[in-house]
Formats: sequence, structure tokens, C-alpha cells
Amino acid sequence: MTLAPDLPVLPATEATTYAEWFSCLAEPTRVRLLHTVAAAPDGVTVGELTEALGISQSTCSHHVRKLADIGFVRLRRERTATVVTVNPACCTGFPQAADAVMGLLPPRPCCPSDLPADITVRAMTDDDWDAVRRIYGEGIETGIATFETTVPSRKSLDAHWLPNHRWVALLDSEVVGWTAAAPVSTRDCYTGVAETSVYVDARFRGRGVGKALLHKQVTAADRDGLWTLQTAVFTENRTSIGLHQSAGYRTVGVRERIAERDGVWHDTLLLERRNSR
Repeated sequence: MTLAPDLPVLPATEATTYAEWFSCLAEPTRVRLLHTVAAAPDGVTVGELTEALGISQSTCSHHVRKLADIGFVRLRRERTATVVTVNPACCTGFPQAADAVMGLLPPRPCCPSDLPADITVRAMTDDDWDAVRRIYGEGIETGIATFETTVPSRKSLDAHWLPNHRWVALLDSEVVGWTAAAPVSTRDCYTGVAETSVYVDARFRGRGVGKALLHKQVTAADRDGLWTLQTAVFTENRTSIGLHQSAGYRTVGVRERIAERDGVWHDTLLLERRNSR
């Protein structure tokens, strides 16, 4: 008797979920609707969708409800209008589902490229704490960077972070961002697993500061034998998701309603980077 080859098999639960997603989109009008909604980050009304696609309002409402039921879009009422917004989690989850089904999860990059020439990164020192905590506070103010609502004390951060994995970015000798890694467990078997954070001064976002920081973060982790880096990112924080993907992080999953901040429950993406060496 010939033994069956050891072939990869997609888990049944994942296959069921993906089939529901693909089935929902097996209708051209829904594909067009989802595309239009995803391209409008502030949302679009059902009336605007009806006009843009040249379909009746009843047809539009029917297909929007189907997209909402499967989780691709979210609906909210504003006076007499229904506003449709894309579910940020599907922007990452759906493309990954297609890659998983086709066996095409592509090789991930080692670290960010196109680093800014005017940004330098060095180890954090005691003189940097004021700037680090100020920038942390600016991240808190965005509402989509952390569940913290007040800046942790220097003492608590100092005790939590790994001593050799704290970095600051400098522009003209001024600290404009930081990144740090913390152990996920005190158990010996997890000594190579760390949780990472990265924050950029509000005045210098979009300048490549985050890229420079993550380049240092991941190359230092690889050098020191940290085999897994992980981080949790709000699904709304698409800039951070893209930044981490450029550093070789992948989406492990969506943690729905994982925690509450200011009375609002949020989903986060669990992102992970593995040292391939």
C-alpha cells in the first residue's frame, strides 16, 4: 500500500470562514461596493453609494447589509443617513486569507528599506527619558496607539523593558521617536520572545522615523537571538500595520473586542516576526 504524502491541509474552521468571505463577494455589485467604501476612510452614505454605482437604493441597501453581516463593512446612523465604513480588520485579514488558500504567503522582508538619511538611531540613555515619555504621551493622545490613558512612570518602564533593546531616533540631535522590547514571560522557554513598541514624535510622523527605528529593532533582535517579536496594533492604525509589515511582521490574527478604552471596545491585530535563522 502506498502511503499518502505529507501534504499541507488548511484547517476546517479556517476553510469555512474563508468560504463565507469568498461567497459574499461572489457578486460583482458587492465587490464594487466594497471597493468604493474601502477607498473612503471617513465613510460614505448609502445614498452616495447608490449614485456612484448607478443602482437603486433598495439594491444598494441589500448588498450593503450582506457585506455588513459578513463583517466587511460597518454601519452607523447619522441623522437620517446610514454611513458605511470599511472594517479595518478585513483590509489585512482578507488578503491574507487569499494567500493562505493559494499557498502563497510570500517571503517577508528582513527589515524596512529606504531609510531616511537624516535620522540616526542609538541606544536609549538616562538623558532620554523626558523625551521618551513625552512622545509616549503624544501616542496616547491619538487614541489608536495604546490602551494606556496615562504615561507610565519611568520606573515602571525601566523595569519592564529589556535593557539592550531600547532605541531612540535622532534628528539634529533631538529625540524624535523610540522603540523598546519587553519580555512576554519570565519562563525560561520564552526568553527569546519579546513584545515591541514604537512611537514617533507627532511633528515628525511620515518622515521615515518609524522605519529607522524598526530597522534597528529587528536587526538587533536577530543579532541577540530573539526568535520572536510580537506586537498588538489597533485595527484602525493602518500606518502602524504597514510599518510593521515592512519589517517582516505578519498578521497572526484579529483579537476582537480585546480591551476597552474611554468607553469604546477595540479590536487589535496580533502581529509577529520570526527570526528565520
